[in-house]
Amino acid sequence: MSREAAGQTVPAEVLGASLTEEQAREIYRQGEEAVVFALLTLASKLAEAQPTPTTPSGMIPPYQKPPATRQRKRPGRKAGHPGHRRPPPERIDQRQEHRLPRCPHCGRRLRRCTDTRTRYIEDIPRGITPVVTEHTIHRDWCPHCRKRVEPVVPDALPGATLGNRTLVLSAWLHYGLGNTLSQIVEVFNYHLQLKLTPGGLVQMWYRLQEVLYPWYQQLQAEALASAVLHGDETSWRVAGKTHWLWCFANEEVTYYLIDRSRGEPALRKFFVDEFQGTLVSDFWGAYNAVVCAARQGCLVHLLRDLETVERYGRGGKHWPTFAKKLRRLLGDAIRLWRQKPDCTGEVFSSRRGRLEERLDKLIETPWEDKQAQRLIKRLRRHRHHLFTFLDKPGVPFDNNLGERAIRPAVIIRKNSYANRSQRGADAQAVLMSIYRTLKQRGHDPLQTITEAIATYLKTGQLPALPPKSTSDG
Repeated sequence: MSREAAGQTVPAEVLGASLTEEQAREIYRQGEEAVVFALLTLASKLAEAQPTPTTPSGMIPPYQKPPATRQRKRPGRKAGHPGHRRPPPERIDQRQEHRLPRCPHCGRRLRRCTDTRTRYIEDIPRGITPVVTEHTIHRDWCPHCRKRVEPVVPDALPGATLGNRTLVLSAWLHYGLGNTLSQIVEVFNYHLQLKLTPGGLVQMWYRLQEVLYPWYQQLQAEALASAVLHGDETSWRVAGKTHWLWCFANEEVTYYLIDRSRGEPALRKFFVDEFQGTLVSDFWGAYNAVVCAARQGCLVHLLRDLETVERYGRGGKHWPTFAKKLRRLLGDAIRLWRQKPDCTGEVFSSRRGRLEERLDKLIETPWEDKQAQRLIKRLRRHRHHLFTFLDKPGVPFDNNLGERAIRPAVIIRKNSYANRSQRGADAQAVLMSIYRTLKQRGHDPLQTITEAIATYLKTGQLPALPPKSTSDG
Protein backbone atom coordinates (compact mmCIF):
# COMPACT_ATOMS: atom_id res chain seq x y z
CA MET A 1 0.00 0.00 0.00
CA SER A 2 1.40 3.42 -0.96
CA ARG A 3 1.49 6.49 1.26
CA GLU A 4 -1.31 8.11 -0.81
CA ALA A 5 -3.49 5.04 -0.49
CA ALA A 6 -2.91 4.96 3.26
CA GLY A 7 -4.05 8.57 3.47
CA GLN A 8 -7.31 7.64 1.79
CA THR A 9 -8.01 4.65 4.03
CA VAL A 10 -7.00 6.46 7.26
CA PRO A 11 -9.00 9.71 7.57
CA ALA A 12 -6.97 12.56 9.08
CA GLU A 13 -9.82 13.60 11.36
CA VAL A 14 -9.59 10.22 13.13
CA LEU A 15 -5.98 10.86 14.15
CA GLY A 16 -6.55 13.01 17.19
CA ALA A 17 -7.50 12.97 20.85
CA SER A 18 -10.69 11.02 19.98
CA LEU A 19 -8.77 8.03 18.51
CA THR A 20 -10.13 4.82 20.03
CA GLU A 21 -8.38 1.50 20.59
CA GLU A 22 -10.50 -0.17 17.90
CA GLN A 23 -9.53 2.49 15.34
CA ALA A 24 -5.84 2.13 16.27
CA ARG A 25 -5.98 -1.66 15.75
CA GLU A 26 -7.71 -1.15 12.41
CA ILE A 27 -4.84 1.12 11.29
CA TYR A 28 -2.34 -1.55 12.41
CA ARG A 29 -4.13 -4.25 10.37
CA GLN A 30 -3.84 -2.12 7.22
CA GLY A 31 -0.07 -2.53 7.21
CA GLU A 32 3.19 -0.67 7.66
CA GLU A 33 2.38 2.29 5.39
CA ALA A 34 -0.85 3.03 7.25
CA VAL A 35 0.99 3.05 10.59
CA VAL A 36 3.73 5.32 9.21
CA PHE A 37 1.11 7.68 7.77
CA ALA A 38 -0.74 7.81 11.12
CA LEU A 39 2.44 8.51 13.09
CA LEU A 40 3.57 11.26 10.71
CA THR A 41 0.11 12.88 10.83
CA LEU A 42 0.10 12.84 14.63
CA ALA A 43 3.63 14.29 14.74
CA SER A 44 2.55 17.10 12.40
CA LYS A 45 -0.44 17.95 14.60
CA LEU A 46 1.74 17.99 17.71
CA ALA A 47 4.22 20.33 16.01
CA GLU A 48 1.43 22.73 15.04
CA ALA A 49 0.11 22.78 18.62
CA GLN A 50 3.50 23.73 20.07
CA PRO A 51 4.14 27.46 20.55
CA THR A 52 6.66 29.15 18.30
CA PRO A 53 9.07 31.94 19.30
CA THR A 54 6.67 34.50 17.82
CA THR A 55 3.54 33.18 19.60
CA PRO A 56 2.21 35.84 22.04
CA SER A 57 2.41 34.81 25.69
CA GLY A 58 -1.34 35.24 26.14
CA MET A 59 -2.02 32.60 23.45
CA ILE A 60 0.15 29.92 25.09
CA PRO A 61 -1.71 27.59 27.49
CA PRO A 62 -0.37 27.76 31.06
CA TYR A 63 0.60 24.08 31.03
CA GLN A 64 2.91 24.70 28.05
CA LYS A 65 4.75 27.58 29.68
CA PRO A 66 8.06 26.84 31.43
CA PRO A 67 8.10 26.99 35.22
CA ALA A 68 8.99 30.30 36.78
CA THR A 69 12.60 30.77 37.76
CA ARG A 70 13.43 30.88 41.45
CA GLN A 71 13.53 34.39 42.86
CA ARG A 72 17.11 35.42 43.45
CA LYS A 73 16.67 38.03 46.14
CA ARG A 74 14.48 37.93 49.18
CA PRO A 75 11.40 40.18 48.94
CA GLY A 76 11.00 43.17 51.23
CA ARG A 77 13.38 45.73 52.63
CA LYS A 78 17.05 44.91 53.05
CA ALA A 79 18.44 44.19 56.48
CA GLY A 80 19.19 47.37 58.42
CA HIS A 81 16.65 49.57 56.67
CA PRO A 82 14.16 51.37 58.94
CA GLY A 83 10.66 49.94 59.06
CA HIS A 84 7.62 51.63 57.58
CA ARG A 85 4.19 51.82 59.17
CA ARG A 86 1.09 53.98 59.23
CA PRO A 87 1.61 57.35 60.92
CA PRO A 88 -0.50 58.26 64.00
CA PRO A 89 -3.88 59.81 63.12
CA GLU A 90 -4.11 63.60 63.14
CA ARG A 91 -7.41 63.63 65.07
CA ILE A 92 -9.21 61.47 67.60
CA ASP A 93 -12.96 61.13 67.05
CA GLN A 94 -13.74 59.04 70.12
CA ARG A 95 -11.95 57.40 73.05
CA GLN A 96 -12.48 54.09 74.82
CA GLU A 97 -10.87 52.59 77.92
CA HIS A 98 -10.36 48.89 78.44
CA ARG A 99 -9.69 47.21 81.80
CA LEU A 100 -9.94 43.60 82.95
CA PRO A 101 -12.12 42.95 86.02
CA ARG A 102 -10.16 39.79 86.92
CA CYS A 103 -7.09 37.89 85.80
CA PRO A 104 -7.91 35.96 82.61
CA HIS A 105 -5.63 33.09 83.70
CA CYS A 106 -6.54 32.39 87.36
CA GLY A 107 -9.73 34.45 87.80
CA ARG A 108 -8.49 36.33 90.88
CA ARG A 109 -8.70 40.06 91.56
CA LEU A 110 -6.13 42.39 90.05
CA ARG A 111 -4.05 45.06 91.76
CA ARG A 112 -4.69 48.31 89.92
CA CYS A 113 -1.67 50.08 88.42
CA THR A 114 -1.12 53.30 86.49
CA ASP A 115 0.61 51.54 83.59
CA THR A 116 -1.22 51.99 80.26
CA ARG A 117 -0.56 51.76 76.54
CA THR A 118 -2.25 53.51 73.65
CA ARG A 119 -3.48 51.90 70.44
CA TYR A 120 -5.07 53.66 67.45
CA ILE A 121 -7.65 51.92 65.27
CA GLU A 122 -9.01 53.53 62.12
CA ASP A 123 -12.17 51.91 60.75
CA ILE A 124 -15.19 52.61 58.61
CA PRO A 125 -18.21 53.68 60.70
CA ARG A 126 -21.07 51.24 61.04
CA GLY A 127 -24.31 51.87 59.24
CA ILE A 128 -23.13 54.16 56.42
CA THR A 129 -26.16 55.75 54.78
CA PRO A 130 -26.30 58.13 51.80
CA VAL A 131 -27.19 61.77 52.38
CA VAL A 132 -30.39 62.79 50.57
CA THR A 133 -30.60 66.52 49.89
CA GLU A 134 -33.77 68.24 48.74
CA HIS A 135 -32.92 71.18 46.48
CA THR A 136 -35.49 73.94 46.24
CA ILE A 137 -34.70 75.78 43.02
CA HIS A 138 -36.25 79.22 42.65
CA ARG A 139 -37.31 80.18 39.14
CA ASP A 140 -37.53 83.95 38.62
CA TRP A 141 -38.63 86.10 35.69
CA CYS A 142 -36.12 88.18 33.74
CA PRO A 143 -37.87 91.21 32.17
CA HIS A 144 -34.93 91.82 29.82
CA CYS A 145 -34.67 88.24 28.46
CA ARG A 146 -38.39 87.71 28.89
CA LYS A 147 -38.03 84.19 30.28
CA ARG A 148 -37.74 82.34 33.56
CA VAL A 149 -34.24 81.63 34.87
CA GLU A 150 -33.00 79.40 37.65
CA PRO A 151 -29.61 78.69 39.29
CA VAL A 152 -27.50 75.67 38.35
CA VAL A 153 -27.17 72.84 40.87
CA PRO A 154 -23.48 71.78 40.65
CA ASP A 155 -23.87 68.66 42.81
CA ALA A 156 -25.20 66.41 40.02
CA LEU A 157 -25.57 66.29 36.26
CA PRO A 158 -28.82 67.77 34.86
CA GLY A 159 -31.76 65.45 35.50
CA ALA A 160 -29.65 62.99 37.50
CA THR A 161 -30.67 61.69 40.92
CA LEU A 162 -27.17 60.45 41.76
CA GLY A 163 -24.62 62.96 43.00
CA ASN A 164 -21.30 63.60 41.31
CA ARG A 165 -19.28 61.93 44.06
CA THR A 166 -21.23 58.70 43.62
CA LEU A 167 -20.80 58.89 39.86
CA VAL A 168 -17.07 59.56 39.98
CA LEU A 169 -16.42 56.92 42.67
CA SER A 170 -18.28 54.20 40.78
CA ALA A 171 -16.48 55.05 37.53
CA TRP A 172 -13.13 55.00 39.34
CA LEU A 173 -13.86 51.55 40.78
CA HIS A 174 -14.62 50.23 37.28
CA TYR A 175 -12.28 52.09 34.91
CA GLY A 176 -9.51 52.87 37.36
CA LEU A 177 -9.36 49.80 39.59
CA GLY A 178 -10.96 47.15 37.37
CA ASN A 179 -13.92 46.10 39.52
CA THR A 180 -16.77 44.49 37.63
CA LEU A 181 -20.17 46.13 37.28
CA SER A 182 -21.85 43.56 39.52
CA GLN A 183 -19.22 44.03 42.23
CA ILE A 184 -19.71 47.80 42.23
CA VAL A 185 -23.49 47.47 42.45
CA GLU A 186 -23.15 45.10 45.41
CA VAL A 187 -20.79 47.47 47.26
CA PHE A 188 -23.19 50.38 46.87
CA ASN A 189 -26.34 48.37 47.55
CA TYR A 190 -25.19 46.46 50.64
CA HIS A 191 -22.36 48.46 52.20
CA LEU A 192 -23.12 52.05 51.29
CA GLN A 193 -26.91 51.51 51.40
CA LEU A 194 -27.30 53.31 48.06
CA LYS A 195 -29.54 51.39 45.68
CA LEU A 196 -28.16 51.27 42.13
CA THR A 197 -28.98 49.31 39.00
CA PRO A 198 -26.38 48.14 36.46
CA GLY A 199 -28.16 49.77 33.52
CA GLY A 200 -28.60 53.11 35.22
CA LEU A 201 -24.97 53.14 36.31
CA VAL A 202 -23.70 52.45 32.79
CA GLN A 203 -25.83 55.25 31.35
CA MET A 204 -24.35 57.65 33.92
CA TRP A 205 -20.85 56.57 32.93
CA TYR A 206 -21.67 57.40 29.31
CA ARG A 207 -22.68 60.91 30.40
CA LEU A 208 -19.47 61.24 32.41
CA GLN A 209 -17.47 60.29 29.30
CA GLU A 210 -19.15 63.06 27.30
CA VAL A 211 -18.34 65.65 29.97
CA LEU A 212 -14.68 64.59 30.30
CA TYR A 213 -14.02 64.08 26.58
CA PRO A 214 -12.06 67.38 26.28
CA TRP A 215 -9.56 65.91 28.74
CA TYR A 216 -9.18 62.90 26.46
CA GLN A 217 -8.36 65.22 23.57
CA GLN A 218 -5.92 67.09 25.78
CA LEU A 219 -4.14 63.84 26.61
CA GLN A 220 -3.72 63.08 22.92
CA ALA A 221 -2.28 66.54 22.27
CA GLU A 222 0.14 66.27 25.19
CA ALA A 223 1.26 62.80 24.10
CA LEU A 224 1.93 63.98 20.55
CA ALA A 225 3.91 66.95 21.89
CA SER A 226 6.16 64.81 24.11
CA ALA A 227 9.82 64.09 23.40
CA VAL A 228 9.56 60.33 24.06
CA LEU A 229 6.44 58.20 23.63
CA HIS A 230 5.97 54.48 24.22
CA GLY A 231 3.50 52.43 22.18
CA ASP A 232 2.03 48.98 22.73
CA GLU A 233 -1.12 47.04 21.82
CA THR A 234 -3.11 44.05 23.01
CA SER A 235 -6.25 42.23 21.95
CA TRP A 236 -9.68 43.44 23.12
CA ARG A 237 -13.22 42.20 22.58
CA VAL A 238 -16.10 44.46 21.56
CA ALA A 239 -19.55 42.92 20.99
CA GLY A 240 -17.93 39.50 20.65
CA LYS A 241 -15.50 40.61 17.92
CA THR A 242 -11.76 40.98 18.18
CA HIS A 243 -10.56 44.56 18.52
CA TRP A 244 -7.27 46.02 19.68
CA LEU A 245 -6.45 48.26 22.59
CA TRP A 246 -3.62 50.65 21.77
CA CYS A 247 -1.64 52.34 24.51
CA PHE A 248 0.57 55.40 24.10
CA ALA A 249 2.29 56.52 27.26
CA ASN A 250 5.16 58.36 28.88
CA GLU A 251 5.91 59.44 32.44
CA GLU A 252 2.95 61.85 32.64
CA VAL A 253 0.39 60.67 30.07
CA THR A 254 -1.39 57.40 29.32
CA TYR A 255 -3.70 57.37 26.31
CA TYR A 256 -5.81 54.32 25.39
CA LEU A 257 -7.50 53.74 22.05
CA ILE A 258 -9.79 50.80 21.22
CA ASP A 259 -10.08 50.11 17.51
CA ARG A 260 -11.03 47.30 15.14
CA SER A 261 -7.69 47.55 13.37
CA ARG A 262 -4.27 46.44 14.54
CA GLY A 263 -2.58 48.23 11.70
CA GLU A 264 -2.10 51.61 10.07
CA PRO A 265 -5.78 52.79 10.24
CA ALA A 266 -5.73 52.78 14.04
CA LEU A 267 -2.37 54.55 14.19
CA ARG A 268 -3.65 57.27 11.88
CA LYS A 269 -6.42 58.06 14.35
CA PHE A 270 -3.83 58.83 17.02
CA PHE A 271 -0.93 60.25 15.01
CA VAL A 272 -2.93 62.96 13.27
CA ASP A 273 0.29 64.89 12.56
CA GLU A 274 3.94 64.01 12.16
CA PHE A 275 5.36 63.03 15.55
CA GLN A 276 8.38 65.16 16.36
CA GLY A 277 9.65 62.95 19.18
CA THR A 278 11.02 59.42 19.54
CA LEU A 279 8.60 56.49 19.39
CA VAL A 280 9.60 53.46 21.47
CA SER A 281 7.85 50.20 20.58
CA ASP A 282 8.33 46.56 19.78
CA PHE A 283 8.93 45.36 16.22
CA TRP A 284 5.29 45.07 15.13
CA GLY A 285 5.21 46.08 11.46
CA ALA A 286 2.34 48.57 11.81
CA TYR A 287 4.58 51.02 13.67
CA ASN A 288 6.65 51.43 10.49
CA ALA A 289 3.81 53.54 9.07
CA VAL A 290 4.23 56.18 11.80
CA VAL A 291 6.00 59.30 10.56
CA CYS A 292 8.22 60.39 13.44
CA ALA A 293 11.56 62.05 14.04
CA ALA A 294 13.17 58.89 15.46
CA ARG A 295 12.30 55.38 16.58
CA GLN A 296 13.70 52.95 19.12
CA GLY A 297 13.00 49.23 18.95
CA CYS A 298 12.77 47.27 22.18
CA LEU A 299 16.02 45.35 22.58
CA VAL A 300 14.51 43.24 25.34
CA HIS A 301 12.14 41.74 22.76
CA LEU A 302 15.17 40.57 20.78
CA LEU A 303 16.75 39.04 23.89
CA ARG A 304 13.45 37.30 24.69
CA ASP A 305 13.37 35.86 21.18
CA LEU A 306 16.83 34.41 21.67
CA GLU A 307 15.82 32.88 24.97
CA THR A 308 12.57 31.44 23.55
CA VAL A 309 14.29 29.77 20.60
CA GLU A 310 16.86 28.18 22.90
CA ARG A 311 14.24 27.08 25.45
CA TYR A 312 12.06 25.28 22.90
CA GLY A 313 14.97 23.91 20.84
CA ARG A 314 13.96 25.62 17.61
CA GLY A 315 17.45 26.54 16.48
CA GLY A 316 19.74 24.57 14.19
CA LYS A 317 23.42 23.79 14.50
CA HIS A 318 24.42 27.35 13.53
CA TRP A 319 22.01 28.97 15.98
CA PRO A 320 24.38 29.07 19.01
CA THR A 321 26.94 31.08 17.06
CA PHE A 322 24.36 33.59 15.83
CA ALA A 323 22.69 33.91 19.25
CA LYS A 324 26.04 34.48 20.96
CA LYS A 325 27.02 37.26 18.55
CA LEU A 326 23.66 39.04 18.76
CA ARG A 327 23.44 38.73 22.55
CA ARG A 328 26.94 40.15 22.95
CA LEU A 329 26.19 42.99 20.55
CA LEU A 330 23.07 44.04 22.42
CA GLY A 331 24.79 43.62 25.79
CA ASP A 332 27.70 45.82 24.73
CA ALA A 333 25.30 48.50 23.48
CA ILE A 334 23.42 48.55 26.79
CA ARG A 335 26.70 48.60 28.71
CA LEU A 336 27.91 51.56 26.66
CA TRP A 337 24.66 53.40 27.38
CA ARG A 338 25.20 52.95 31.10
CA GLN A 339 28.83 54.05 30.89
CA LYS A 340 28.13 57.06 28.67
CA PRO A 341 28.30 59.68 31.48
CA ASP A 342 31.84 58.52 32.33
CA CYS A 343 33.11 58.33 28.73
CA THR A 344 34.77 61.11 26.80
CA GLY A 345 33.34 62.14 23.45
CA GLU A 346 36.06 60.43 21.43
CA VAL A 347 35.88 57.15 23.37
CA PHE A 348 32.10 57.05 23.10
CA SER A 349 32.12 57.80 19.37
CA SER A 350 34.70 55.09 18.75
CA ARG A 351 32.81 52.44 20.67
CA ARG A 352 29.56 53.59 19.07
CA GLY A 353 31.05 53.16 15.61
CA ARG A 354 32.30 49.65 16.38
CA LEU A 355 28.77 48.65 17.36
CA GLU A 356 27.51 49.76 13.95
CA GLU A 357 30.25 47.79 12.21
CA ARG A 358 29.45 44.64 14.19
CA LEU A 359 25.76 45.01 13.40
CA ASP A 360 26.42 45.39 9.66
CA LYS A 361 28.71 42.37 9.67
CA LEU A 362 26.10 40.29 11.51
CA ILE A 363 23.40 41.28 9.00
CA GLU A 364 25.59 40.59 5.95
CA THR A 365 26.60 37.09 7.11
CA PRO A 366 24.68 34.41 5.15
CA TRP A 367 23.13 32.41 8.00
CA GLU A 368 21.62 29.03 7.14
CA ASP A 369 19.55 28.66 10.32
CA LYS A 370 15.86 29.52 9.80
CA GLN A 371 15.47 31.26 13.14
CA ALA A 372 18.62 33.28 12.49
CA GLN A 373 17.28 34.28 9.08
CA ARG A 374 14.03 35.40 10.71
CA LEU A 375 15.83 37.67 13.15
CA ILE A 376 18.21 38.94 10.47
CA LYS A 377 15.19 40.18 8.49
CA ARG A 378 14.07 42.07 11.58
CA LEU A 379 17.52 43.55 12.15
CA ARG A 380 17.76 44.64 8.54
CA ARG A 381 14.29 46.22 8.57
CA HIS A 382 14.97 48.08 11.82
CA ARG A 383 18.62 48.76 11.15
CA HIS A 384 18.37 52.44 12.16
CA HIS A 385 16.03 51.87 15.13
CA LEU A 386 18.27 49.75 17.37
CA PHE A 387 20.77 52.23 18.83
CA THR A 388 18.73 55.42 19.01
CA PHE A 389 18.93 55.30 22.81
CA LEU A 390 22.69 55.89 22.55
CA ASP A 391 22.23 59.19 20.72
CA LYS A 392 19.12 60.76 22.25
CA PRO A 393 18.89 61.52 25.99
CA GLY A 394 15.86 60.19 27.83
CA VAL A 395 15.26 57.37 25.35
CA PRO A 396 15.41 53.86 26.93
CA PHE A 397 16.51 50.71 25.16
CA ASP A 398 13.32 48.83 26.11
CA ASN A 399 9.57 49.34 26.02
CA ASN A 400 9.09 48.57 29.69
CA LEU A 401 7.09 51.74 30.35
CA GLY A 402 4.65 50.92 27.55
CA GLU A 403 4.15 47.38 28.81
CA ARG A 404 3.57 48.59 32.37
CA ALA A 405 1.09 51.18 31.13
CA ILE A 406 -0.97 48.60 29.25
CA ARG A 407 -0.90 46.09 32.11
CA PRO A 408 -3.77 47.72 34.11
CA ALA A 409 -5.96 47.49 31.00
CA VAL A 410 -5.10 43.80 30.63
CA ILE A 411 -6.13 43.18 34.25
CA ILE A 412 -9.42 45.02 33.63
CA ARG A 413 -9.95 42.88 30.53
CA LYS A 414 -9.58 39.69 32.56
CA ASN A 415 -12.15 40.92 35.09
CA SER A 416 -14.80 42.49 32.87
CA TYR A 417 -14.31 40.56 29.59
CA ALA A 418 -13.93 43.80 27.61
CA ASN A 419 -17.02 45.58 26.20
CA ARG A 420 -20.40 44.61 24.79
CA SER A 421 -20.84 47.62 22.48
CA GLN A 422 -18.82 50.22 20.62
CA ARG A 423 -20.24 52.92 22.86
CA GLY A 424 -18.97 51.02 25.88
CA ALA A 425 -15.55 50.67 24.27
CA ASP A 426 -15.38 54.43 23.65
CA ALA A 427 -16.26 55.14 27.27
CA GLN A 428 -13.71 52.54 28.36
CA ALA A 429 -10.89 54.22 26.43
CA VAL A 430 -11.75 57.75 27.57
CA LEU A 431 -12.34 57.13 31.27
CA MET A 432 -9.55 54.59 31.62
CA SER A 433 -7.09 57.09 30.10
CA ILE A 434 -8.20 59.89 32.43
CA TYR A 435 -8.11 57.86 35.63
CA ARG A 436 -4.74 56.32 34.75
CA THR A 437 -3.21 59.71 33.95
CA LEU A 438 -4.54 61.29 37.15
CA LYS A 439 -2.89 58.49 39.11
CA GLN A 440 0.39 59.10 37.28
CA ARG A 441 0.25 62.78 38.11
CA GLY A 442 -0.45 62.21 41.79
CA HIS A 443 -3.99 63.64 41.94
CA ASP A 444 -6.97 62.39 43.91
CA PRO A 445 -9.32 61.26 41.12
CA LEU A 446 -12.50 61.73 43.18
CA GLN A 447 -11.76 65.28 44.25
CA THR A 448 -10.23 66.36 40.93
CA ILE A 449 -13.05 65.11 38.71
CA THR A 450 -15.83 66.15 41.11
CA GLU A 451 -14.51 69.72 41.23
CA ALA A 452 -14.07 69.76 37.45
CA ILE A 453 -17.70 68.66 36.90
CA ALA A 454 -18.95 71.36 39.28
CA THR A 455 -16.98 73.98 37.33
CA TYR A 456 -18.36 72.61 34.06
CA LEU A 457 -21.95 72.82 35.31
CA LYS A 458 -21.47 76.40 36.54
CA THR A 459 -19.54 77.82 33.58
CA GLY A 460 -20.31 75.42 30.73
CA GLN A 461 -16.59 74.80 30.18
CA LEU A 462 -14.40 72.02 31.58
CA PRO A 463 -11.14 73.23 33.18
CA ALA A 464 -7.85 71.93 31.84
CA LEU A 465 -6.53 68.61 33.11
CA PRO A 466 -4.16 69.48 35.97
CA PRO A 467 -0.43 68.91 35.47
CA LYS A 468 1.73 66.59 37.54
CA SER A 469 1.51 67.28 41.27
CA THR A 470 4.67 68.49 43.02
CA SER A 471 3.45 67.80 46.55
CA ASP A 472 5.45 64.58 46.80
CA GLY A 473 8.73 66.24 46.38
